[in-house]
Amino acid sequence: MKALIFDPFSGASGDMILGSLVDIGVEKLELIELMESVADVDVAINEVKKKGIKCVDVNIKSISSSNMLYFDLIDYIKSCSLDKLVEESALGIFSLLADAESEIHGMELEDLHFHEVGQQDAIADIIGACHALKNFECEKIFTTPISVGSGYVEASHGRLPVPAPVTLKILENCDMRFSGGGLVGEYLTPTGAAILGYFAQSVNSYPQSKPIKSGYGSGDKETNHPNLLRSLLVEVEDFYYYDQVELLETNVDDVTGEVLGHMLNNLITMGAKDATLTPKKKKKGRPGHKLQLICHKEESFKIAKYITEEIGTLGIRVVPTYHRFILNRKIIKIDLDIKSINYGAHVKIARD
Repeated sequence: MKALIFDPFSGASGDMILGSLVDIGVEKLELIELMESVADVDVAINEVKKKGIKCVDVNIKSISSSNMLYFDLIDYIKSCSLDKLVEESALGIFSLLADAESEIHGMELEDLHFHEVGQQDAIADIIGACHALKNFECEKIFTTPISVGSGYVEASHGRLPVPAPVTLKILENCDMRFSGGGLVGEYLTPTGAAILGYFAQSVNSYPQSKPIKSGYGSGDKETNHPNLLRSLLVEVEDFYYYDQVELLETNVDDVTGEVLGHMLNNLITMGAKDATLTPKKKKKGRPGHKLQLICHKEESFKIAKYITEEIGTLGIRVVPTYHRFILNRKIIKIDLDIKSINYGAHVKIARD
């Protein structure tokens, strides 16, 4: 299975995403022609170096400025005669941006003016990215945790904390993993967050794969580190996907089965991917249980705190970076006839 992996170790923006995709094979002149036809912009794409690493810089300059109402923007995109998949993706990304702005500013969609993301360069960025990703025809797109930066950023609404509220809301709505990355400043833009949030599945680390080609997109900031977005075209075994979790475990011998059973259900609700209780014979012949669960790293502290408060355990062991391979599966509904009565049943299907 051909897949694409984004590695936003220095954040992401629309320009950086485009640059990395051009570096792994998107046709440059075709991309420029499309972007300049759908937005009032001048586009320059050049090969540059950042800290000694060859990369592609995409520079989009708006010729005119406009802050569109959301539904005017939707009508405009539909009038651009885009490829059906490109149009659908662009509308989906702008929907993510609109929902986030609407929630943060407390406005109805019909009254919503896009600010930075309603500018001509953002329109070109988003439609260009949708076109580029369509051309790769990848079955899966992944992103590792996004470095968002830290500190404050100046925006049209004033000085805002990093990540900016709209950016953070997009990450929240798309269930994306992120970190500060030890960077000072804004390194993830709303446009970059929305493009990755729409297309990519968030994973903790690279899935096991065979690299085909890698590319680098240049960021605007001059920094002490390579300010780049890396993308990789890879071949992934298509019968499974790869995940990284932590294993938490503790022994208990003074808690009733009823309390443990209740806690087990709550752990799954809180984000544990699986949880088990195993009967054990402990020191001095006491009967007890070993609690084991797996969860993503970002959930482990919350879950460990809950276990301590619920059963009073004095310590929880953590095995970090516990790898697992998961068969691709889906749940379908089937019709089941029993004595002339039709029952619907949900069946989980996995293939090897």
